[in-house]
Amino acid sequence: MSQSDQIDPAFVTDSETRVDRDEFESRASQGAAALIALGAGADVPIAIIMRNDLTQLEIMRAAALAGTVIVALNWHAAAEEVADICDDSGARLVITHRGLLERLLPALEGRQIVGVCPTRSLCEGFGIGPEQAKYGAQFPEWNVYVEAQAPLQNRTAMRPFLRYTSGSTGKPKGVRRLQTGLRKDFEIVLQRVASEMLRLRPGAKFFTAAPLYHSAPSTLVSAAMVASGVSTLLAPQFDAEGFLAMIEAERVTHIYLVPTMMSRMLKLPADVRNKYDLSSVEFCVSTGSPWSHDLKVAMIEWWGPVFWESYGATEIGFMTMVSSEEALERPGTAGRMQLGASVLIFDSEGNELPPGEVGEIYVRQDAFGGFDYSNDPEARADVEKHGHYSVGDLGWLDEDGYLFITDRKKDMIVSVGANVFPAEIEGILLRAPFIYDVAVFGAPDPEFGEQVVAAIQPAANWDPNVAEVLNFLDGKLARFKHPRIVDFHEALPREDSGKVFKPRLREPYWRDVARRI
Repeated sequence: MSQSDQIDPAFVTDSETRVDRDEFESRASQGAAALIALGAGADVPIAIIMRNDLTQLEIMRAAALAGTVIVALNWHAAAEEVADICDDSGARLVITHRGLLERLLPALEGRQIVGVCPTRSLCEGFGIGPEQAKYGAQFPEWNVYVEAQAPLQNRTAMRPFLRYTSGSTGKPKGVRRLQTGLRKDFEIVLQRVASEMLRLRPGAKFFTAAPLYHSAPSTLVSAAMVASGVSTLLAPQFDAEGFLAMIEAERVTHIYLVPTMMSRMLKLPADVRNKYDLSSVEFCVSTGSPWSHDLKVAMIEWWGPVFWESYGATEIGFMTMVSSEEALERPGTAGRMQLGASVLIFDSEGNELPPGEVGEIYVRQDAFGGFDYSNDPEARADVEKHGHYSVGDLGWLDEDGYLFITDRKKDMIVSVGANVFPAEIEGILLRAPFIYDVAVFGAPDPEFGEQVVAAIQPAANWDPNVAEVLNFLDGKLARFKHPRIVDFHEALPREDSGKVFKPRLREPYWRDVARRI
């Protein structure tokens, strides 16, 4: 029997429905014809506002075949933000789950709306009632459009997504990928990501629970969907034990996780963690936010050396990769440049810094193509030096070209004239068994400029105690970095991706202060 005969047929699935790859492609081809019939063919932007499910994957693939430009919106977004992004992107067609429609309708006035009935799993997982699930009966259903179409005969070159930044420092900015050379068909870029970064192979099974409105998971899922013989598995939301159960049940080989998800799996009772067989996992990649060395060590000890970290940005794409072995050898590194990228470190005066010195990170990554900002192409010049671009991160290079990221430039706290990096403090506090979640940020201080604040979600069965938090930091962190304020929260405001909404935590402290730093 040949190797190909031993490989199970590839499939695509969410937690409720499974289809084989051939059927999925045929259905997506019908979806591409439906988009064209709706007036959303090549280079036409459409807004997608959905939770994770198989239909979202189908629409993503349909758009790829039709050359449609996807504008994926965070379904948590306020109506005003949705309206701003639709206006900025020019998206006249909006495809959304019906369970979100009632809240979003004020932002969608005057736009063409296509509804998607949420699955039973989405309704149960997000508390969507029967009336919400069927809301907006006046708007046509995606499924009806698709089934009315014959498959598209001639596909169009895939266009990149039009991504929007989080808007934490102002209104979201659209990052528009410039198409040149091979990037005129973005599927070629995704195939390279699948083979060189994800190391996907025929028979691999790629799984994530991260929300597809974010850049990294949607790019990696798209890469899995164009990789030959690869299955794609998608969970509607992250559940620590449920995630482990899916790995065992489906013999998952490739995974995308974020550090918050790892931390929550590690906090499961040992008997729960140890009852699942995870031996099928070959490759697990994380991006979006740095993860502490202690977290890496703990995950490697549990799952083995299958972990890779990638540093990336919406504007630039994936930039670095670091293996488990390299992470253990060089604690804290985000790895070396990949896919032909290059990196420079500059000080505040624009001088290039030598290895070992912290400055602002500037990267050039041609593999994903250039970019500009929607309706503001000149804004790119503000973040460019010598053909390299900054997304506001600080870090340094070692002598061998390994990149170390200290923090976000905007998150850095300046206290007593010293730079304090929240990520360092967060990484240590997350090691405390009595802390479930933490976010560190700066608050105004009339004497020292800023003071360190730690917002903490206590672990179950712990009586919150500030003294215990500070005692835990003794000997692990310099005293001037210790939080001067410790606040306890029932839960921190995090996105499904794990990204914390720090502006919400900062706002009460800065509300009546004229300055913002």
